[in-house]
Amino acid sequence: MTLTKADIVDAVYNNPGHSKAHSEEVVESLLEIMKRTLANGEDVLISGFGKFCVKNKA
Repeated sequence: MTLTKADIVDAVYNNPGHSKAHSEEVVESLLEIMKRTLANGEDVLISGFGKFCVKNKA
């Protein structure tokens, strides 16, 4: 199964008290923080989920 950004937004939206627009804003903010961190050469560790890091390829 492929998990898309839209799937994540829908999952956040399905929690009571969250509008669709707010859910999308939260997901976009999270992804932007992760991209910026990785671009700065730092790793992103989400405990219980995984570690993201940039690897240089030849």
